[in-house]
Amino acid sequence: MLGRMILAGCPYTVYHVKMLEAVPLIPLFEGLSDEQNATLMNAFEHYSSNLGAVVFEQGDPANYLYLIVKGDVSIMYKPYDGEKITLTRLKDGDVFGWSAVVGTNKYSSGAVCNSDLEAIRLRRDHLLKLMETTPDASKVIIDRLALNVSPRWKDAYKQIEPLITPKRKTA
Repeated sequence: MLGRMILAGCPYTVYHVKMLEAVPLIPLFEGLSDEQNATLMNAFEHYSSNLGAVVFEQGDPANYLYLIVKGDVSIMYKPYDGEKITLTRLKDGDVFGWSAVVGTNKYSSGAVCNSDLEAIRLRRDHLLKLMETTPDASKVIIDRLALNVSPRWKDAYKQIEPLITPKRKTA
């Protein structure tokens, strides 16, 4: 039934629906309510790429947050005075593209596929809209995203916290 709800009004193929239905099986989304999962499935889109493909380069506009469903990605960084280095390798269930979440306009590193990649991704503007329309669900997701990345990124929660703190309206 959920697959049919997604198909109504969306140009997804059955394959894309199956990818999005994997969301509840990814540890990041375990234990969410059916309503929260449905909200997320409508916010994420399918993304795939081949071995060796560049998902994004360091300095590209930070438009998407990616969650790996199947595959292996290297996060690459080029210091101004040296050669490109591999910061980390990510696998199934890992998240990358954090610049899109923390409000940076450009990716601070690049991402390259070490295998064929199947992922879901969330546009920055869709995340912001999700935060406005479903603050409870988005707070849970942002909290989990911060915890997911924290072993790799010092002070991640401090940088993401402004996104999950409700903005007070001024009169």
